[in-house]
Amino acid sequence: MFNDKSILITGGTGSFGRRFIATVLKHYRPARVVVFSRDELKQFEMQQSFNAPCMRYFLGDVRDGERLSQAMRGVDYVVHAAALKHVVAAEYNPTECIRTNVGGAENVVKAAIENGVHRVIALSTDKAASPINLYGATKLLSDKLFVAGNNIAGGHKTRFAVVRYGNVVGSRGSVVPFFQKLIDDGARDLPITDVRMTRFWITLDHGVDFVIKGFARMRGGELFIPKIPSILVTDLARAMAPHLPHRVVGIRAGEKLHELMVPLDDARMTLEFDDHYVICPVARFNDSDVDYTQDGMGEVGRPVGEEFEYRSDTNPHYLSVEQIAALNREL
Repeated sequence: MFNDKSILITGGTGSFGRRFIATVLKHYRPARVVVFSRDELKQFEMQQSFNAPCMRYFLGDVRDGERLSQAMRGVDYVVHAAALKHVVAAEYNPTECIRTNVGGAENVVKAAIENGVHRVIALSTDKAASPINLYGATKLLSDKLFVAGNNIAGGHKTRFAVVRYGNVVGSRGSVVPFFQKLIDDGARDLPITDVRMTRFWITLDHGVDFVIKGFARMRGGELFIPKIPSILVTDLARAMAPHLPHRVVGIRAGEKLHELMVPLDDARMTLEFDDHYVICPVARFNDSDVDYTQDGMGEVGRPVGEEFEYRSDTNPHYLSVEQIAALNREL
C-alpha cells in the first residue's frame, strides 16, 4: 500500500509517530516519509535513528496552514497525530488546546484537499466520546471536522477517517512511565485516583497496526475503534510494584472514572466487525451510496443494536495482573 508512496505524519516525533515510521520502513518501500513537527531538538534526535534516504524532516506547527500545505505537496497519505493531550493542562490553557486541536485539524483538512492527498487518518481518543474535559471536547470537534472533510472535499479525491482508542501502554505521559519513575525513585506507595477506576489498554504496536489497516479499510467518514482489553488501575499498580501499598489521591480535574469509546447515542450508527467497531457518519456525503457494512478489505460488519455501549468497566475482556506485567515487559 505504501510502496513508492509519500506519507506525512503530523506530530511525527511523538511515541506513535516514531513507531509508525519504524513499522512502515520495515514492511514497505515508501518514496518519502515526512515528519512534520515543531520541536527541532526532537527532530534532530530522531534523525540519528531514522536516517533512511526516504526520510524528510519538516519543521512546522499545525496551527500554520500555509506551512502545512507546503509540507503536503506530493503527499499520498497523512496521519494526523499532532495534538495537545494533557487533560489538566488543557483545563488551565483552553485557548492553546483549541488552537492546536481544532484549528490545527481544520488546517490539516484544508491542506490535504488543496494538495490532492489520497487518504487521511486522524488519531482520536476515548476522551472524545461524551467528553467531560476540554481536551476531549476539542478532540470531538476535531473528529467532526475530519468526518465532514469528506463533504468539504466535494469532487476531490481526498478521503478522511478517524481512529479512536484508549491508553497506549508506556507512551510518553502515560501512567506506566509515571509509576515506574516513582518506583525507581524509591516511593513508599503508589498514588491511585480511585480504586474503582478502569481504563482501556492498547499496545503501541497494536495502535500502529490498526491505523495502517484503517487506510486499507476506509471508504471515508468512518470512526474506527479497536476491540481492546480493559484494566483496573489498581491491578496495574500491583503488576508494577506488588510490594507497594496504594494511596488514594482523588480524581483529577477533567478525569473520568471509566472510559467510553462508543456512547449509547452512537449505537444506532455503529457496526461491529470481528476485531473492531465502526461508527458510521451521520451526514450523507456526495457519494452517499457508500455501504459501510463492507469495508475496503472485504470485511463485513453488522449493527450492534440501539442499547450498545463500549465502556471500559463493562468490557468483557479484562487483563489480569500477570497479563499486565507481561505486556509491560515487552515495552
